[in-house]
Amino acid sequence: MKHLIFIVFLIFAGAFAVNSTNKTTKVKTNDDVILHAWSWSFNTIKENMKDIADAGYKYVQTSPAQQCVTETKGDKGGGMQLFGKGRWYYYYQPTDWKIGNYMLGTKADFKAMCDEANKFGIKIIVDVLPNHTSIDDTRVSDELDAAVGGHENLYHANGFNEIRDYNDRFQCTTGQMGGLPDVNTENPDFQYYYMTYVNDLLNCGARGFRYDTAKHIGLPSDPLDEKSKENDFWPVAMGQKTVKGLTLSVPRDSLFIYGEVLQDKNVKEQEYAEYFDLTASSYGHVLRNILTAKNFKADNVTNWSHSVSPDRLVTWVESHDTYCNAHESASLTNEQIRVAWVFLTSRQYGTPLFYSRPDGSTPDNVWGNNVAGAKGNDEFKHPEVIAANKFRRAMSGVAETLYFNNNNTVAQVARGEKGASLVNISDTEQTIEMPTTLKNGTYYDQVYNTKFTVKKNILRGTLKPFTSYILMKK
Repeated sequence: MKHLIFIVFLIFAGAFAVNSTNKTTKVKTNDDVILHAWSWSFNTIKENMKDIADAGYKYVQTSPAQQCVTETKGDKGGGMQLFGKGRWYYYYQPTDWKIGNYMLGTKADFKAMCDEANKFGIKIIVDVLPNHTSIDDTRVSDELDAAVGGHENLYHANGFNEIRDYNDRFQCTTGQMGGLPDVNTENPDFQYYYMTYVNDLLNCGARGFRYDTAKHIGLPSDPLDEKSKENDFWPVAMGQKTVKGLTLSVPRDSLFIYGEVLQDKNVKEQEYAEYFDLTASSYGHVLRNILTAKNFKADNVTNWSHSVSPDRLVTWVESHDTYCNAHESASLTNEQIRVAWVFLTSRQYGTPLFYSRPDGSTPDNVWGNNVAGAKGNDEFKHPEVIAANKFRRAMSGVAETLYFNNNNTVAQVARGEKGASLVNISDTEQTIEMPTTLKNGTYYDQVYNTKFTVKKNILRGTLKPFTSYILMKK
């Protein structure tokens, strides 16, 4: 069923509203949130599972779990730093598709983590990457080479030619990216080997996947590499088609699967959405723009900036790529990320992902304590973050209305008469008078017990700089 979205602009009391639908009818909503436990080891995740559950997360996403390189030419020894003697991105350079690597832990550690998650009703999402191997292709295991019929059959014919035009679908789906040689994901022998790994993860207790570089794996409509008979990886990976008698070991509809399909020209978003949910990378950019400008009108924050229905999107304020690669989002403070998270998580659609920054990190020290496997900082369980996560669940089935104050520094995400969140993205205190769908009365927010009042559908109160507030009907 398709859900029509109606946009209505109201000019009232120096503010404006964007209403997604009427406020009385029960509507479709996304209610869950993901913690990206970036570079936390399996044991670290296990040890913090109670805090994760208490903070209101439904899913925990791990970093890649398969075997990977331990060193590169410029870093002999494979130390346990995020960046230095060791590199966080080593686990994005597979040497074999078997569970366990030196940064995150063993297969036994992985299963113990999943068992612990199950006790708390948490589901584990694993970051998987069938698209490429390590830059040094001689590092891949002999067993993997043998399983695919020899080393030369592991890669596309075009697999060692660097992508020059990311909008050329043949180059994008068969070529080498950043020196990472492109795997022949259409080779049935590779598909069987890879699906054995996926089923091993599922049998250990995983219940979802994030597909790294998903837009670099061909769709059925894409051009064929000369080594490929058909582009059928996605039908196989999603359990729609067997390979050599093998398919997903658990039903597809019991799994949460999404793909990293970064938005650009000539990206087949609608076709990818036939197989999995997609990342809303452009909307993350919008949120960072408004944070930098301290102004909600600095970009189109009311539009999801995606061709796919917003209930099929994984959303974020920042991702590990925006933080780590070019440090695009690292200049934003924890307070800025937090208020944007509350705004994003209070909304009706999308499945928000909270990226856990390194412990001890600051805009001037992006790697913080610089230890791979360690827990990130405590922002994932900040009281404002927890309040937003729980607000989202409590607002299940209630439509959103977005309101902004007259200088566009404060946003209100009102969810009918049931509740509302308020966020101040500026560095100054803001006193507001803005329309709301809340009933008349006095409200005290969930974290700071700050008083707000509603009279004749006007919400009044004062917000501290870079602070959020959750108001709930008693």
